[in-house]
Amino acid sequence: MVKFSKRLLRNFGKTNARFKLIQEGDKVLVALSGGKDSLTLLHLIHNMRQHAPFSFEFQACTISYGMEGEDYSFLKEHCKKFNIPYEVYETNIYDISQETMREGSSYCSYFSRMRRGALYTYALERGFNKLALGHHLDDAVESFFMNLFYNGALRSMPPIYKAKRGIHVIRPLIEMREEQLRNFVKENNFKTIGDEACPAMRITAKMPYNRAQTKEWLRELEQEHENLFTIIKAAFANIHEETFLDPSKWVREDIKGE
Repeated sequence: MVKFSKRLLRNFGKTNARFKLIQEGDKVLVALSGGKDSLTLLHLIHNMRQHAPFSFEFQACTISYGMEGEDYSFLKEHCKKFNIPYEVYETNIYDISQETMREGSSYCSYFSRMRRGALYTYALERGFNKLALGHHLDDAVESFFMNLFYNGALRSMPPIYKAKRGIHVIRPLIEMREEQLRNFVKENNFKTIGDEACPAMRITAKMPYNRAQTKEWLRELEQEHENLFTIIKAAFANIHEETFLDPSKWVREDIKGE
């Protein structure tokens, strides 16, 4: 039997209710990489399916990059054990990367984009209307500061958005800390997949130093300000667009001469 902390279930339920992520009649595809984040997401959605006062369908899917030696048998057995629908979607992403990716380039965004595209294709071909990803609050905060420092943009990760190809992407863990997810898989003694499954481990590629540095900087900052992530999460929901330098966000009627 899977063990859930009351806090984990409460946070998950509140986030789903607040942003209306999974609703009556939805058909949800859960992106299952085999890491701690996606495994936690999978079991929370499975638990929700069993206890929610509304009905919806869901299935887990793992993207195979087409690399020699890939083995997702333990994920297949894991899902079978808990009676969770599951399929591995075979692709040739790895072969494509050999032809299109320049040596020394950053791999994170490349493989993320290719994997997301494969998930969209799988979901749309099989009639899913929502794709669930395992991004958490730490991911959102790190992305915010990376966009700020390296791209000059105020941007993070929304809990739900409609992709160009029509499917709604949802992030049910977006208000949870990474440590909560780590504790969940540890308490349940779940086997997980780490960086060894990443295609970039087999090619000459630039490691994501910017994200690692941002994560370390936030870790040090949180040691000085223990409520750091609580405050940032509150700020994400308290945005005053008109106070920045984008004229399209200003309240034009308050400007004389208009």
